[in-house]
Amino acid sequence: MLYFNIRLTKSSLYLELAPMAAGKKGHIVMIPFMAQGHIIPFLALARQIQQRTTSFTITIANTPLNIQYLRSSLSSPNEIHLAELPFNSTQHGLPPNIENTEKLPLTHIAKLFLSTLSLEAPLRSLISQITEQEGHPPLCIISDVFLGWVNNVAKTLGIRNLSFTTCGAYGTLAYISIWSNLPHRKTDSDEFHVPGFPQNYKFHRTQLHKFLRAADGTDEWSQFFIPQIALSIKSDGWICNTVEEIEPLGLHLLRNYLQLPVWNVGPLLPPVSLSGSKHRAGKEPGIALEACMEWLDLKDENSVVYISFGSQNTISASQMMALAEGLEESGISFIWVIRPPFGFDINREFIAEWLPKGFEERMRDTKRGLLVNKWGPQLEILSHSSTGAFLSHCGWNSVLESLSYGVPMIGWPLAAEQAYNVKMLVEEMGVAIELTRTVETVISGEQVKKVIEIAMEQEGKGKEMKEKANEIAAHMREAITEKGKEKGSSVRAMDDLVTTILSPNKAV
Repeated sequence: MLYFNIRLTKSSLYLELAPMAAGKKGHIVMIPFMAQGHIIPFLALARQIQQRTTSFTITIANTPLNIQYLRSSLSSPNEIHLAELPFNSTQHGLPPNIENTEKLPLTHIAKLFLSTLSLEAPLRSLISQITEQEGHPPLCIISDVFLGWVNNVAKTLGIRNLSFTTCGAYGTLAYISIWSNLPHRKTDSDEFHVPGFPQNYKFHRTQLHKFLRAADGTDEWSQFFIPQIALSIKSDGWICNTVEEIEPLGLHLLRNYLQLPVWNVGPLLPPVSLSGSKHRAGKEPGIALEACMEWLDLKDENSVVYISFGSQNTISASQMMALAEGLEESGISFIWVIRPPFGFDINREFIAEWLPKGFEERMRDTKRGLLVNKWGPQLEILSHSSTGAFLSHCGWNSVLESLSYGVPMIGWPLAAEQAYNVKMLVEEMGVAIELTRTVETVISGEQVKKVIEIAMEQEGKGKEMKEKANEIAAHMREAITEKGKEKGSSVRAMDDLVTTILSPNKAV
């Protein structure tokens, strides 16, 4: 039997062959959407499956540049197998050598989504090669919820297909239901009910990204999302990056809506042993880890606000100015992972004109603030005792990382399901306070100062949020704990997932 690292080209398939490890019973092929916030949890899921069993060979398939990211994140070349699917961004109206949302202007994101449809033929070729080499098809394809077309591939080849949502259950349900039903188009009110949620749960128009707010079923976003979500709902089950005890309502509602098995296998976090962000995200941090930790060591417990808007988000120039003013007026210490504001090339060098005059120098000289360019060692910052709150876009990976260390959040949702995450963190969990929404809203330094002070206060709401965040951190630790025959909820779910993949595929 053979295992292989694979590279598909336009004319051929490149295989690196070696003896398959003894005891392997089958192959899992995984295909994430082309974004860091999706690729990283897929890698974490692959690692978790490997830790639970030696039964599988796992191959993650994606476009060449995303495979490069993954390769740089792997500590061992044989840890997970990688397959490059041919992709030419310019054929889809995208800039050259762009295969990921990270460096893409917002105006081109819809084109990237639509371009994923071109990966169907290469994926079929990959599966044919695996089938030929191993004498049978893969046991399972685990595909991104956004790549519903993979379910068609799996069904025609007689392979089980599981959809993986890299988000939480509550946010996932809100996102897929709003796209599938466009409920905001059926009312003149700013508030509306979302199918799948109880009638008394109201969502607000300002919680919708502007493209979703304008969607009517005929626009390019609708033409992609509506059919892809519908196809994913026809898969054999869903995997969700969450914990039963922290999202009981969200998981209950999601299971009811899908009428499918949903495995809660979170939190899928990068291994703590991988120091810094290089081996977690394939990125070099904008500051040496040692320098960052030394700065934090000088601060009192729970005295620092950490600020980051994720791998591809940023705020407007006026919002950036207000955020800086509010931070300075608050007198609270902070670490800010900073990128050029919205409307500018997010990958260009940061210039001083985007901040109040002399701000960076004052923060450096007083050791009040630490500005980090582009990427920061997020897990190390959140796990440090000096970090008291996380001002975040509330993408789900950041939410899980923050809550796993008992760090309450200040929500500033910008895109995707982030506003629904904030709604849950505020209303259901009580671990967050919302500062504002979207990149379009106007805020003042005074607003920033007020909200940060509430989140950081040692009594009142700040203390309450911290206590609840610590409770959730304990639930998350318990979910992945295994002591003899006693297993946490996520360990049990992962075992059941593995058993399901190994069982005969009755759904096909």
